[in-house]
Amino acid sequence: MKEWSRERVLGGASTTWAGLSSPLDPIDFEARAFAGSDGWPIARDELLPFYAEAARNHRFPALADFGPAGFAKLRAKGELQPTWSKLEEKVFLARSEPQDFGRECAAAWNAPEVDLFLDATVVELETRAPEAADTRRKDGAQERASGGALPRVCAARVRTSRGELRVRARAFVLATGGVENARLLLVSRDACPAGLGNEHGRVGLGFMNHPKNYFGIVELTRPVMSAPYFFGSLHAGFAGYAGLRLKEDVQRELGLLNSYARFEPLFPWSDDEGVESLVTLVKRSRGAFARWKKGKEGEVVELRDWSETGDDSELQSRRGGTVGLLANVALHAPSVAQYAWFRVGKRRPRVKRVRVRNFVEMQPSSANRVTLSDRVDAHGVPLARVAHACTELDRRSLVELHRVLRAELEANGIGRLEGDLAGAEPWPIDQDASHHLGATRMGRDPRASVVDADLRLHGAANLWIAGGSVFPTAGCANPTWTIAALSLRLARHLAGVLGRGGAA
Repeated sequence: MKEWSRERVLGGASTTWAGLSSPLDPIDFEARAFAGSDGWPIARDELLPFYAEAARNHRFPALADFGPAGFAKLRAKGELQPTWSKLEEKVFLARSEPQDFGRECAAAWNAPEVDLFLDATVVELETRAPEAADTRRKDGAQERASGGALPRVCAARVRTSRGELRVRARAFVLATGGVENARLLLVSRDACPAGLGNEHGRVGLGFMNHPKNYFGIVELTRPVMSAPYFFGSLHAGFAGYAGLRLKEDVQRELGLLNSYARFEPLFPWSDDEGVESLVTLVKRSRGAFARWKKGKEGEVVELRDWSETGDDSELQSRRGGTVGLLANVALHAPSVAQYAWFRVGKRRPRVKRVRVRNFVEMQPSSANRVTLSDRVDAHGVPLARVAHACTELDRRSLVELHRVLRAELEANGIGRLEGDLAGAEPWPIDQDASHHLGATRMGRDPRASVVDADLRLHGAANLWIAGGSVFPTAGCANPTWTIAALSLRLARHLAGVLGRGGAA
């Protein structure tokens, strides 16, 4: 996995991400036996108010921004007006200046009741045996299917540059990322030799990502000069685009997963490293970018390179110096000049070919998992080993999406999709999206999941888990908005439980 997908800085990966968001879809919450999924133990409707709260408090889009009154109204402005039969559109949006939670949540870090330690690495969660009389959680829920008491986390063992300490608390929330959540449970073995909460061997199982990559070229029947909805645009403070997925009744009928594909117009400068470097410099220069955007307020600014959207490349995501980016711009001056001419001028390039960028929903397969490596970190703690690869169902779902897309593009007279994904070997959709999901999945049954619907560890009385690792299914949406919604829901739950002297 990419180094910058797990940043050890305040704000985490939000210091490098591009901010792309979309809500999970209704089918993502359903039980899908063909995929080995029991679904989510909570309903999608239960998350909607927390999506809204995350939008208000943390600059995520509002749910309405994805619909007909929001970005989707741009559909009518473009030259592409298809009528789909088995496909439907899904909108993805990113703030034109992505959130950096380390910076934007400074009021929380600086609150008098909060102690923030940056030079600190949790290396183990220590537990103590439950008291014989403590057979039930104090909020009234059964602690264990057998009725027996659960162990409690008594301390987090922490290493710093100055030595070791133990942090003690009534309650603990483990929020160390989609991989490290599982790793820390696996190395904490006081209560269970296989790892804390791993009595049934579920910790680490069902790891998911969103594999992505290009495959397929659409040869357009007629050149297209304007398609802000499908090709992407900057509007009302967001960079966004519409992807295409199979309708949910089609997914259910054919037993397919919820993958999607998007169109990226091919320009003469597409994939030019100098152009991408220039885009990166503009994005990082908040002053210049802000002034340019202010001058475009109220306009629909159609994207002139895929790197302008919220789906960033490795060059944009990795930490790097300005000097190297400027050197790239200079080395590729002709392409940069051509791009800049169409970017700031009034002329529109004629798009004759469009490539397809694919995003896979992964099946929560037990073959994909987080385990402990034989290698150790600087503190002598085993590192995580992550194994994940597309299953046959993952592949079949995207192949079927391509088959339907090919047929419907031709039926709409838009163009011809070239490329045989079904026969492609090796499997080409293999880029890492840095969306680490599912290794401590939530569920009702402790024998098949790691945390319950309230995100409390089945195997401990006072430990909750936050982050993408609790997702039972991945869907195709970028997960950060849903992670924020789940975290707000967990905060509300903990305020109630701890406020009344409950479970912890």
